[in-house]
Amino acid sequence: MAAAEAQTMTQTLPGKPETPWHEVVLQTLKRNDIRLVPYVPDRVLTALIKSIHADPFFTTFPTAREEEAVGIVAGAWMGGMRSAVLMQTSGFATLANVMASLAVPYQIPLIMFVSERGTLGEFNYGQSLVCRTMRPVLDSLAMEHHTVTRLDELEFITDRSIKQAVTTQAPVALILSPLLTGGKVEN
Repeated sequence: MAAAEAQTMTQTLPGKPETPWHEVVLQTLKRNDIRLVPYVPDRVLTALIKSIHADPFFTTFPTAREEEAVGIVAGAWMGGMRSAVLMQTSGFATLANVMASLAVPYQIPLIMFVSERGTLGEFNYGQSLVCRTMRPVLDSLAMEHHTVTRLDELEFITDRSIKQAVTTQAPVALILSPLLTGGKVEN
């Protein structure tokens, strides 16, 4: 499925209108008072990024690197603001040091949304290698992580993960599978 098609993927729940995955994430962030959302630009996350930019509830901006976004989120938490970071799998590969030396030991509830690349039709071998190492790295840091594959589970997993991260002051990674987002396909 093309990325453009994925951005319009919807689900119908009894008594609820159709809702695209990126709108579910946006509304769940708002309900949990996540106001600051730095990100590294990513095609798969484009609809979410545009929605967050369009909503005055949020402060959002691109960063040059994922480590920069994590540092911003850590500072925001220390200043009393809840935040989340948006990135893709390859960007995650740059984070082991900042997670091990900042987020985990200083109990920063780093909430990461990671668009999963490297699987299900991936055309870039480098992305595939990073994808295979992401979960073992998270496990080695004892970081909570969940892979979301279904729209009907997205709201529950996102909401509960944010609540757990904040109350336990521990990072969490929400890996957004191509089964949910449609992923990125070679043009």
